[in-house]
Amino acid sequence: MPLEFHKMHGAGNDFVLIDAREQDFTASRETARQIADRRLGVGCDQLLVLRPAEDPAQRVRYDIWNADGSTAGQCGNGARCVGLYLELNGEAADHPFSVQSPAGPVSLRRCTDGEFEVDMGHPRFAPNDIPIALDPDGHRYHLDSPWGRLEFGTASLGNPHALIQTDNIEDAQIPDIGAYLSTQPVFPEGCNIGFAQVEAEDRIRLRVVERGAGETPACGSGACAAVAILHRAGRVGDAVEVLLPGGRLMIKWRGNGGPLTMKGPAVHVFRGAIDD
Repeated sequence: MPLEFHKMHGAGNDFVLIDAREQDFTASRETARQIADRRLGVGCDQLLVLRPAEDPAQRVRYDIWNADGSTAGQCGNGARCVGLYLELNGEAADHPFSVQSPAGPVSLRRCTDGEFEVDMGHPRFAPNDIPIALDPDGHRYHLDSPWGRLEFGTASLGNPHALIQTDNIEDAQIPDIGAYLSTQPVFPEGCNIGFAQVEAEDRIRLRVVERGAGETPACGSGACAAVAILHRAGRVGDAVEVLLPGGRLMIKWRGNGGPLTMKGPAVHVFRGAIDD
């Protein structure tokens, strides 16, 4: 039987969503790579696979597969797309509602402007939580590279993230630096690498090179990590507009170990079917 899928995106970060609750589908590294291939498959940054919830408090459980076939623990843009799919499917009449991501429960609510707000949980900064095999210098880390000594902060929101501050967000070297740093042995699970240019205490520009996907138009958890790292360093305030190549996200975090929220768009592009 043909496999039904939905093409969606959040701020340009695009997904193929497969609801495996009522159709037979087994995700694997190879199937994820085939579906994500932009020439030979449907094409996407990540594959989202919905399963029945194990906890009745959650509407659904979902897995996240990167374009290279590796798995991910969290995806803020993907969470909003899951929320929109459930709404379109008549499963999200009440707001807020909760879904189960690989990193734990995620709460979503539809905002009056049509966007979704996601409770992304509490940022974690301890080296073991990233994980990273380097000793911090205060809140910063240093690593030698072909481009000189790199300085960066780190945070985890279910996925490992590192952030480099830059004065030139258009720097052509960003994809190469990000790809290099994301695969260094100091990150035993790999790492998503963000590059942020602070324009004001309530606005930054951001590019993210994601592990397993390369540079993407937007990375929700990367935007959250960037704001958390910059907030911790005193560079931004409690509410920050994050401008990514694919669109805009609003991140709010008061610090002090509190929860962080992300608000942004979710779009259903089309539905289709994959033949065996």
